[in-house]
Amino acid sequence: MENGLTTISDLKAQQKVDDYSLSKPLSEVDPEVYKIIQNEKLRQLRGLEMIASENFTTRAVMECLGSCLTNKYSEGLPGVRYYGGNEFIDQIERLAQSRSLAAFNLDPSEWGINVQPYSGSPANFAVLAATIEPHGRLMGLDLPDGGHLTHGFQTATKKISATSIFFEAMAYKSDTTGLIDYDRLEENAKLFKPNMIVAGISCYTRDLDYARFRKIADDNRAYLMADMAHVSGLVAGGVAPDPFKYCDIVTTTTHKTLGGPRSGIIFFRKGVRSVTKTGDKVMYDLEKKINEMVFPGLQGGPHNHQIAGIAVIMKQAASPEFKLYAKQVIKNAQALAKLLQNYGYKLVTDGTDNHIVWVDLRPFGLNGSKSEFILEEVSIACNKNTVPGDKSALNPSGLRLGTPALTTRNFKESDMDKVASYIHRALSIAKEAVALSGPKLVDYKRVLSSDEAISAKVATLRSEVEEFASAFPLPSGSDIQ
Repeated sequence: MENGLTTISDLKAQQKVDDYSLSKPLSEVDPEVYKIIQNEKLRQLRGLEMIASENFTTRAVMECLGSCLTNKYSEGLPGVRYYGGNEFIDQIERLAQSRSLAAFNLDPSEWGINVQPYSGSPANFAVLAATIEPHGRLMGLDLPDGGHLTHGFQTATKKISATSIFFEAMAYKSDTTGLIDYDRLEENAKLFKPNMIVAGISCYTRDLDYARFRKIADDNRAYLMADMAHVSGLVAGGVAPDPFKYCDIVTTTTHKTLGGPRSGIIFFRKGVRSVTKTGDKVMYDLEKKINEMVFPGLQGGPHNHQIAGIAVIMKQAASPEFKLYAKQVIKNAQALAKLLQNYGYKLVTDGTDNHIVWVDLRPFGLNGSKSEFILEEVSIACNKNTVPGDKSALNPSGLRLGTPALTTRNFKESDMDKVASYIHRALSIAKEAVALSGPKLVDYKRVLSSDEAISAKVATLRSEVEEFASAFPLPSGSDIQ
């Protein structure tokens, strides 16, 4: 450089920024926000994070998220940006693309990729808008049966998700065992004639039969899209079925079982889609449609700090250590499932193949809201969840528990003994409170805080959980990362 400055250290030495905030740390600029973030980190350290869609990302990813990359606008794709100054941003995005393909053993001549979606929901909407267009027909797993909002969720009286507002949606369901009813899906697809079938979950504990989905899609000349957001880390780790063998499009988030940044990815097939009876090749035309729907169709400038985090986590996901991690996630979930069954709890589908343990609380005499609340009171974070047969997502009968975050903190199967015992003790306290309060949630919460005997049990259990959890480290880069 002309001024003789060649390194970041040289630049820092020259800088004399005395502005009120530009060069000062958060703890000085805004102590209030700094303290809240510190408290949140303490909550994560002292508690058991068991929300199945959450994980702790790595220090390396956190460094990307807090980097100078957040300053840069880069509308467009690498090499064809609408702004200048993107030489290094292009390098980052191309690295995220190539590493993502490599993490799932994909041939770049057969699969394309877009790493710009801000998260999984925009990724799903972009795919639908690009492929089946407004009022196109969509079939996805119903939310009470384990599906996601973006798979076309609606109730009998209201369209809930934008994917049911802008597209014509028909849900497929599970049978009486909680397993997806593929025969009924096949029958309904013949009548509904979907343009897109989504093979994906938000709370479903069994492996998906992608081959069966493929056959049903082919019979109806429909696209097949896998939403592997929940299981992408398990797929990369080789411990879950591979949707890429059967699907036209695969979407995912990068923060759940992958343990990366909060972001989204779309994979799409390239090349020959089918061959006609006369031997003519029908080619996929997804790349241009999907890329243009992400930008400029639905988004502006991509979040480059997130894309850098994708590049980093995909490198880690291709490592032998990550495969061991993915195996441990499932081992922990299966151990937890068995232990809860030993305590007498009913599990939807009677077990798990993945990272989710899905508890049906109806036989235990509790609902999801009361159970979630008592668990949070004792520093166990999970979420209330519908179970098959529920009429309302606002009053669910179950709990969704997950093991990715605990596994990241180096929990093993033997540690699930205490985890299961803490959950059982908490839910038993909840039953005591319900016996005194009656059915209303507000009265239940009042009893938990005002009844001396019950509140003492809650405090004791919370102390035990926090002492236990604090012995397991968090991946960290600073006192607020």
